[in-house]
Amino acid sequence: MASEVLPVSQAPMLASHQQSQSPIDAGERILKPVQKNQSSLDSLKMLEPGRKKLSSVETQRVVAVLDETIKKLELVSLFQHAIENMERYSIVFGSELTGALREHQRLQVNMQRQLSHLNKEVMEDKEQHGSLWGKTDMSDTARINLTVQGVQSSVRNIMRLFLANPTASKALRSEGHIRDQTFQTLIQSLSELRGFLFEMLLTSPLEQKERIHFLQKITLRDHKNREALSALEEELNAAILDRDTEIAKKNEVIRQLKISLHQLEKISESQVRRTVQESEKQQKSDRRASEGKCLKFQQDLQQLRSQLNGAIAENREVELSLRKKKYKVETEIENWIQKYDGDMREKQTELEELEAVYEEEKAQLEELKEKLAVLEVEYVQIMEERHQAQLKKEAAEKELAIKNRAATIIQSLWKGYQVRKTMKSKKKKKKKKGKGASGKGKGKGKGKKGKK
Repeated sequence: MASEVLPVSQAPMLASHQQSQSPIDAGERILKPVQKNQSSLDSLKMLEPGRKKLSSVETQRVVAVLDETIKKLELVSLFQHAIENMERYSIVFGSELTGALREHQRLQVNMQRQLSHLNKEVMEDKEQHGSLWGKTDMSDTARINLTVQGVQSSVRNIMRLFLANPTASKALRSEGHIRDQTFQTLIQSLSELRGFLFEMLLTSPLEQKERIHFLQKITLRDHKNREALSALEEELNAAILDRDTEIAKKNEVIRQLKISLHQLEKISESQVRRTVQESEKQQKSDRRASEGKCLKFQQDLQQLRSQLNGAIAENREVELSLRKKKYKVETEIENWIQKYDGDMREKQTELEELEAVYEEEKAQLEELKEKLAVLEVEYVQIMEERHQAQLKKEAAEKELAIKNRAATIIQSLWKGYQVRKTMKSKKKKKKKKGKGASGKGKGKGKGKKGKK
């Protein structure tokens, strides 16, 4: 993604080479930004998830469980606010939910009282025995455990009541701006975890492996570009330092030359003054000598002035060359700044594209939330219908069991009646047979006696 960086020393050669390029090379330079934009789009496609929706039921359940946890945590974090403003929410909550919240408050106060009592006993044991491992009443620990279990059951009961009362849940969620910062941080962390998990579930292991390899490649390339950029910055700083050193040296030379020139001017003026005085004293006797000396001094002065003019011209040429070097270095710096601005514009474009993708995914998330709310209403209706059907089935089964029991009792009574009736008929038959046999025996006995 990052372009190749050249050292400062090769920049003039590159400029001259670009000037001598053909029209075909110029066309290739025009096509490079298009290829670069295409590569950036490919990079964004590589970073996007392979799918937009969760395909398996397991992944949907995982995300649904996490969403349900976030919703419940939002409600639990506002329990204390609801308890403190019970009169305000009493109408919306209803009597059952209000009573559950008051019971929850009572359990919380009881648990805090027990914990403070336990801490006080531990501190007393520490003062007496010099250790935290003093004698601790096991009954206190058991009571605290029971109280903690009661608080947990109370929280579950209140959550069930809130789920059964959507109006109360909505009213309490609307006060989310007064939530404690700790709960807010936890909810935000869970939301970020949900987004990360959703993206991970949308990505297959092979796509994740390719993405990691692609990110490592980009990171390595960026590291190399940073190293090259730092090396160029070091070279630029060294070049600037050398330039400043050379300018300082030249300024020092110019200052020394100016000082020497000033001294020469002072010396020449003093010599001329002495010569004039001597010539005035010895005007008549030494006129010719003084004129010769004046001519000599004038020649020396002209020679010194010519040397001064030469030194000034030479220093101007040196200053001109240094100014050219300075302008060249400043031009190179401006080119690097323009290149840096171009890279930053590309990065900004990539950032805007990523933000657009984020907004699109956020809109999809809101749409899924709306669909989930509709499905939740349908689910509640279906569960209610199933409950009514179950009640009817249980009533029918109970009625059938009563009828079966009544039929069994009737059948048993009827069988008993038939058995008793049969037994009675058998007893009557046996009695009749016994009476007939006894009559016959008496008749035979009388007959025998008569014969005798």
